[in-house]
Amino acid sequence: MLTVFAIGFAAAAQDGGPRYDLMIVDGLVYDGLGTRPRAADLAIRDDRIAAIGDLDPRDAAHTIDAEGLAVAPGFINMLSWATHSLIEDGRALSDLAQGITLEVFGEGWSMGPLNDRLKASIVARQGDIRFDVTWDSLGGYLEMLERRGVAPNVASFVGATTVRRHVIGDADRAPTPAELDAMRALVDQAMREGAMGVGASLIYAPAVYADTDELIALVEVAARHGGSYISHLRSEGGRLLDALDELIAIAKATGAGAEVYHLKAAGRANWPKLDQAIARIEAARARGLDIRANIYTYTAGATGLDAAMPPWVQEGGHDAWVARLKDPETRARVIADMRAPSADWENLYRATGDPEKVLFAGFKNPDLKPLTGRTLAEVMAARGTSAEDTMIDLVIEDDSRVSTIYFMMSPDNLDKKIALPWVAFGSDAGAPAPEGVFLQSATHPRAYGNVARLLGRYVRERGLIPLEEAIRRLTSMPAANLKIADRGRLAPGAFADVVVFDPDRIVDRASYANPHRLATGVLHVLVNGTVAFRDGLPTGALPGRVVRGPGWLGRPAPSPDDHDG
Repeated sequence: MLTVFAIGFAAAAQDGGPRYDLMIVDGLVYDGLGTRPRAADLAIRDDRIAAIGDLDPRDAAHTIDAEGLAVAPGFINMLSWATHSLIEDGRALSDLAQGITLEVFGEGWSMGPLNDRLKASIVARQGDIRFDVTWDSLGGYLEMLERRGVAPNVASFVGATTVRRHVIGDADRAPTPAELDAMRALVDQAMREGAMGVGASLIYAPAVYADTDELIALVEVAARHGGSYISHLRSEGGRLLDALDELIAIAKATGAGAEVYHLKAAGRANWPKLDQAIARIEAARARGLDIRANIYTYTAGATGLDAAMPPWVQEGGHDAWVARLKDPETRARVIADMRAPSADWENLYRATGDPEKVLFAGFKNPDLKPLTGRTLAEVMAARGTSAEDTMIDLVIEDDSRVSTIYFMMSPDNLDKKIALPWVAFGSDAGAPAPEGVFLQSATHPRAYGNVARLLGRYVRERGLIPLEEAIRRLTSMPAANLKIADRGRLAPGAFADVVVFDPDRIVDRASYANPHRLATGVLHVLVNGTVAFRDGLPTGALPGRVVRGPGWLGRPAPSPDDHDG
């Protein structure tokens, strides 16, 4: 049906004005807690939900007709890489069109704390999107986004990789006691600025150089502030179970909740390990440990060609990596390592098992951009080079890690993960728009479709979980895990982050061949009570705010009615 955002005549309140700023009328309200929906109206005053029930639309200055539509809390993207795209375009259009109202950053790398060396590194490694680094701290970055204007709310973990690089650079060694103290102090500072906890990404250099004790030392600091640990495991393939045991051990040692980023068993030979991983998580939960996971709703991952090369060649950072690849003897050793099975590092090229299953998504070098959207097999054939030589040449020629999509997961395993009640959802992507600078590169379709694909394909078409359960795991569950009060649910007093969508029509439209396509089926999105998306189009409003974690120094004292979502 056609929904209408309208200015109506409102009954006067005692002060002579309307009682409510906005009312969503005749919708089917999902509270976010997993309960069955109910037909109700929802009223908003300022940035909060003021009332839910059988209300009089004349009491509101504006109304949205939601007849036949679902009204839900705004969705939470638990793994967002919109750190750069929001600087370019604060609308976060690919996510806004799916009803996402909170972007959570921090998979290993975070946008603070920064020193001069890290700032220079960010500038040097920029691709299509260019910007000046004008902040130092993680809190400063988030506040910069709010000042510039962004449509969604923003939050972040502090990256264990960023903290390590801040103190000891890209070296493959353990920190000294003094260096570890300095790293812990940086985590403490970030937690006081509102970080959600510590995030890690342990297959990448230099994160791979950190041992378990180092991670425990950092997570202990976050846990003192009520923060949690979230990690790309040290292995998602051959050593998946050992890597999961490490995350569980860190949770046990620190008392922190722990979440697995994009839980998966990568590579056909490892697909059977997913059942064992699920069993280990559920056994840990039964012992009282707060272990959970998030996923994206696709069977291909996306990262760089660094994930196909051994960590030793990447020690010292990007420039040192490229310089080593140019040395013939070192190159030969790298190729030998890339071809040999290894339990010591994660090779995503080997996990795919086929150069046809490696797809190039983005290059910095204008001369290489025509290769965007082509497979490794196609580029190999055109160049007459081996898979390993081709990947090495592309890294050198592009002077980048080269944005790459790897097809390596099982559809049946994806179904199993979606059915798990402790699994949330994260796109593991930026939040681009199908226009401007974003069209200079491709992207994984999950940037435009992760949530819509869940609600359309897996809920409506496949019936893997009920809609109210999917909404719970997009809203109140991640909010509770993050210890965010007054978001992630529809209740009087909660912040008015609201999505109005058509459950019968929501669908992802992005594909690997044509990724820059907005999802459809979301009609309206409100962030902090302001309409940022109306009748399927962005309004231009940028009402997003920084959402801070439990250690924030400016956190107000909780009222008796406050509780986590």
